[in-house]
Amino acid sequence: MQPNVIFIVADDLGFADLGCYGGREAAFGRVSPVLDALAENGIRFTDGYANSSLCSPTRFALITGRYQYRLRGAAEEPIHADSKGSTTLGMPPGHPSIPSLLKRAGYQTALIGKWHLGYPPHFGPLKSGYDEFFGPLSGGVDYFSHCSGNGDHDLYLGEQEKHEEGYLTDLFSHRAVDCIDRMAGKKEPFFLSLHYTAPHWPWETRDDEHLAPDVKQNLFHLHGGSVHTYQRMIHHMDEGIGWVMEALRRNAIADNTLVVFTSDNGGERFSDNWPLVGGKMDLTEGGIRVPWIAYWPAVIPRGAVTTQHCMTMDWSATVLEAAGARPDPDYPLDGLSLLPVLRAPQARFDRPLFWRMKHREQRAHRNGDWKYLRVDGIDYLFDIASDARERANLAARDPQRMSDMREAWEAWNRTMPPIPEDACVRQGYGARNMPQR
Repeated sequence: MQPNVIFIVADDLGFADLGCYGGREAAFGRVSPVLDALAENGIRFTDGYANSSLCSPTRFALITGRYQYRLRGAAEEPIHADSKGSTTLGMPPGHPSIPSLLKRAGYQTALIGKWHLGYPPHFGPLKSGYDEFFGPLSGGVDYFSHCSGNGDHDLYLGEQEKHEEGYLTDLFSHRAVDCIDRMAGKKEPFFLSLHYTAPHWPWETRDDEHLAPDVKQNLFHLHGGSVHTYQRMIHHMDEGIGWVMEALRRNAIADNTLVVFTSDNGGERFSDNWPLVGGKMDLTEGGIRVPWIAYWPAVIPRGAVTTQHCMTMDWSATVLEAAGARPDPDYPLDGLSLLPVLRAPQARFDRPLFWRMKHREQRAHRNGDWKYLRVDGIDYLFDIASDARERANLAARDPQRMSDMREAWEAWNRTMPPIPEDACVRQGYGARNMPQR
């Protein structure tokens, strides 16, 4: 029996922001009780990664199941509003996608939340396999005005602007519940992408509508925010996921629904990445190692924890296999299915992982316990199993391993298109705004 699938993506969530990953309690109590319960009743990955350390490149990998470097739009770090009208900076409608392949296998498909894969008229969720869409097209929007950084209103229902009052995180959660209630009544299974903008800036909780006029000219919100606000934003998202889970139970479909939760990249200003170093825009562990939780009572044993290495596109492959959907032979997947690990959490397989970025000419390769990293032209070698903070550079102590891992990265890189010279790197803030890591 084909499972329903709900793929939940948080935005800029840090590795240790959730209680089940060692996160601290907030002044108001537990930050993520719903997600913690999903981990307790499902499986938690300790060594799971995002395909990139920033948003839109990871989303290209998620929707295609392939290394994002294969598509021109993913070379942007990240896609920006000034790409409106571009015919190249987006998810090509003719390219097979996870939702389009699932549709072919008989699924209903919907995206509730952030798209960030190119702008109309050339790109959009309904052009890439989704039957329904409710959310913003850009990388960040105000939680109350629903305007993007350039001041344009950016909330859509299908391909039409949708003006709707409310706190954006709650709007997504309520819309997801409505979607489940409607789709559960049909004979076809469903695939629901629930892509929150939380806890991405601006730093606004449900009680902070008064801040919207103050941040509309600069959504990076460089003069505001706090750890307390940030934890509340995560908690609002967690509550909404609780509403989603209740909808599954109410419709008696929770047992045969695969729920996956992750983040598109590592944490930003107020996140907790302990014990990792770095964050968004970095290929150190704090920028790419993220929470991965899966819940599927019909298949996954309760309370499982695995050290299996994986990255975003592996979950795309997992969803396709679980659904019995075939990849397009002309676009073979780079992702590997994790279904054997979900069924038997003690199972493990070798999974070499590779990254590259134009920003600071970064590159990284994780293989087993070891990681090769280059930042600003300097090569590093770390034993991640014993040094997750990447503080003890072993390149000089183990030159042969250093050479082998560097050559493995070079060999992989030769299979990818080169980084385009005109690819843009955009940072919202730097050392003048706050001390750097």
